[in-house]
Amino acid sequence: MRIGLVSPYPWDVPGGVVAHIADLAEALIGRGHHVQAISPVDDDDAVLPPYVTRAGRSLPIPYNGSVSRLLIGPVSQQRLRRWLHDGRFDVLHVHSPETFSLSLLAMGNARGPIVATFHASQARSRILAILQNPLQVYLERLSGRIAVSPAARKTIVEHLGGDAVVVPNGVNVSRFSDARPFAGWPGDGGTLGFVGRVDEPRKGLRVLLDAVPILRREFPGLRVLVAGPGEIGNLPQGVTALGRVSDEDKARALASIDAFVAPNTGGESFGIVLLEAMAAGAPIVASELEPFARVLDDGALGVLTAVGDPTALAAGCAELLRSRERREQLAVAGRRAVNRYDWSVVAGEILRVYETAIAASTGKVEEDPEPVDEVVLEEQISSLQP
Repeated sequence: MRIGLVSPYPWDVPGGVVAHIADLAEALIGRGHHVQAISPVDDDDAVLPPYVTRAGRSLPIPYNGSVSRLLIGPVSQQRLRRWLHDGRFDVLHVHSPETFSLSLLAMGNARGPIVATFHASQARSRILAILQNPLQVYLERLSGRIAVSPAARKTIVEHLGGDAVVVPNGVNVSRFSDARPFAGWPGDGGTLGFVGRVDEPRKGLRVLLDAVPILRREFPGLRVLVAGPGEIGNLPQGVTALGRVSDEDKARALASIDAFVAPNTGGESFGIVLLEAMAAGAPIVASELEPFARVLDDGALGVLTAVGDPTALAAGCAELLRSRERREQLAVAGRRAVNRYDWSVVAGEILRVYETAIAASTGKVEEDPEPVDEVVLEEQISSLQP
């Protein structure tokens, strides 16, 4: 099968959606399919996989509680249409098409079997409110819809109408289960871990840092290993910041801790980092967000604590740090549960959606002779700038 993947976000900027697309591409290639992807790329010197085509640079736009880097415009449209023409795809798979992005532009410039994956979960969205009516024109072109979680599916139903098949995010289980800890870690005084963009408030690092002094009263030798891009500022005693890390070092960081902490405050639709921690054998303490509770089976696979509460977070972490038996119990349960999310399983589910989309369409993916007017979309983008 010839498959075209469209990323809305820059390939060279770490993020869950791009990681999802990259892992999906590798899984599909491993099954013998021909895969090509197109994506914004901000760094002219970035080294890309051979299957990725550059679509141009991105533009920062406030979105879903953070700043997303999206792309649209005449240059990207020309590159996109050339990519569509050369690809001769059996199916086109766009990601996060509800954003002002290359994915939305692809939907307006292609026809044939088109599948979209919706990653975001939002109770309210200014962008979706603005786009609700214009988006319907594009959504009507879809032959298949995927939501990465029930929360993401709910967003589609409430904001955009229609429905979607729920196919969860995937994780390369062996990449994390085979990882080895860093030398000298986790140590004897108790070690917690955090992975995520450190200067993005909704990722909740500040909640964890506020919990550290509380925990050190009982665990004076406590260490915290923080991995992720961004500037943090002053760090409490015992906190080590690794900065941006490779996939290999992220896996090693998760193998180097006694418990993984996900203190996120909102804006999550799934929680792929929870699966990565489970695959690495790290028991989890997480905010009681609906998507996290689903992944952790309402607390059966991890400790859930009140959102944004450092005291509650400290209590949840202390519960695990006190009991090696409890940590081992959760680690075993997590390793068993995460196998359902391995890309060997998830890629098969996505392929079934492709097959359904192809059966419901006529012919291959091709350029639309009457493409979307990208000038109108750029004007809408400008109206959203702070």
